[in-house]
Amino acid sequence: MPYKSKSSLPDSVKNVLPAHAQDIYKEAFNSAWDEYKDKEDRKGDASREETAHKVAWAAVKHQYQKGDDDKWHKKK
Repeated sequence: MPYKSKSSLPDSVKNVLPAHAQDIYKEAFNSAWDEYKDKEDRKGDASREETAHKVAWAAVKHQYQKGDDDKWHKKK
């Protein structure tokens, strides 16, 4: 289901990503959720929600990376 605010994101996102990265995640997830609404669930295919989470993480990783300190930092 789409996220209405950053506070509704999963703890696994809220507890590790900076605020801006959370915005990116939320928007990418919601966009992917809408884009894949007509996708049929076939055996072996990722669910709509799983796909949306993958898209969201990929969007975050375009602008952020996990540092040696285990925290996410904006790419330079």
